[in-house]
Amino acid sequence: MVVIFLLFALSLHVPFAAAQGLDPAALLRPATDTWPTYNGDYSGGRFSTLDQINAGNVGSLTLAWVFQPHGSSIKSTPLEVNGILYFTAPDNVWAVDARFGREIWHYLRVSEGDHIGNRGLGMYKNWLYFTTPDAHLVCLDAKDGGVRWIVELADPKLGYFSTMAPLVIRDHVIVGVSGDVTDVRGFLESLDPETGTIQWRWYTDPDPGQPGSETWPNDPDAILHGGGMTWMTGTYDPELNLLYWGTGNPNPVLAGEGRAGDNLFTCSIVALNPDTGKLVWYFQPSPHDVHDWDAVETPILFDAEFKGKQRKLLAQASRNGFFFLLDRTNGQHLVTAPFIDQTWASGVDSRGRPVAKPEAAPRPDGALVEPGSDGASNWMAPSFDPQTGLFYVNARRIFSIFYLTATGKPEGWAGRDRILWANSTLRALDYRTGKVVWNHEIGNGEGISGILTTSGHLLFSADNSGNLLALDPATGKTLWHLNAGGRMDASPMTYELDGRQYLILAVQDILYAFALPPPLPSH
Repeated sequence: MVVIFLLFALSLHVPFAAAQGLDPAALLRPATDTWPTYNGDYSGGRFSTLDQINAGNVGSLTLAWVFQPHGSSIKSTPLEVNGILYFTAPDNVWAVDARFGREIWHYLRVSEGDHIGNRGLGMYKNWLYFTTPDAHLVCLDAKDGGVRWIVELADPKLGYFSTMAPLVIRDHVIVGVSGDVTDVRGFLESLDPETGTIQWRWYTDPDPGQPGSETWPNDPDAILHGGGMTWMTGTYDPELNLLYWGTGNPNPVLAGEGRAGDNLFTCSIVALNPDTGKLVWYFQPSPHDVHDWDAVETPILFDAEFKGKQRKLLAQASRNGFFFLLDRTNGQHLVTAPFIDQTWASGVDSRGRPVAKPEAAPRPDGALVEPGSDGASNWMAPSFDPQTGLFYVNARRIFSIFYLTATGKPEGWAGRDRILWANSTLRALDYRTGKVVWNHEIGNGEGISGILTTSGHLLFSADNSGNLLALDPATGKTLWHLNAGGRMDASPMTYELDGRQYLILAVQDILYAFALPPPLPSH
């Protein structure tokens, strides 16, 4: 069932009728006052150069508007393009006036499938793209929410679904898939933004006989049902023309007996040519994963000094509890360091990969391991601030007992883990070493939020008590906080309209906009 609710601009005095589309070339250097992609720009750093809201006046932030769509929890990061916010929840897309928080239109498509969440949209010219719980890609007209086309990415009857925000690169719409309840094969796909036609598909589990297949058993059934989902949005370097993406865990989940080997290209960071889908290089943070530690966390791109040389770098705080720094031109490993205490690895091998302890693998009587399967990090966005040179991640210390519940050739989940204790903390890392520079405790439990840093010398995130936090990114000192009354999973974002900077935050199913008070009228 598809429903579109359109509230006409004339009745609400909102600007959508005159809105211009988004030129894909503009994404190469997006305007500093907008937020046109899931991460704000292709780098994934979630750093804004806006500074109207800054460390000196953040205490004066006030509520500008509230929008409550009465849907499921908002886990998406809104896009802001030409004065309009576009955001999602499973089955839903909203267009909202970014000045006043008034609904312009609402699209609803009721679907089957896993409604665990939706991360957001991609935009090309006047068209929006979002993925669905039944593994479809929907293209909408940004002006009124009208459907242009819908294509199936994968068969939902096999267990596929999708939650990620598409990434638009020139005339490519890059999308990934989810699904590890059954043993399905992961892939990344590029579609034509005009028609939805597949341009290329890259499988995370290679075909038998292809490079990487030697890291699987000599059993086509194992490799062609090996998992490796692509459920988070990647990043892109226009100069190198390389697309960077993290891949998920191998299947069966938590059971490695029937899939001996490293299981490439699961739990990997890969660089692909976005025009062809060809693999250029890879790095595997978790070889032969048996703990559900996807390596899908945002691979942040930045240029900085490393050991006396200016380098093109890629950094990831991976779900397995290790921070990785790579040369993004060729995948050369530079740094591997734990960003939390961990109990599963005995060291690091010559290629920079953690070496797993055999006793940390799940077993019938249980293995106590830190972190748990939810990971030391997850989809909640990290950030890199070029002003401080620090990488920020909301981290979790989770002690879990991992149980193996099936052996041989099980399907889907072959084990489970039971959390004994969890605590969350925001950590600032020196990218050159991976060492923790400062630590800000955010409470007991495993809840974490995303992060935004700005030129106003501010870091925005949330704690486990429902507080929106503004911290000093250099020291972690609290500069301002506000109890928002609920859990914040999604990441804050910011934009500027009519000379006024707004901070947007989703709290459960409500979208809040904060800004500095407008100046008093002169007499």
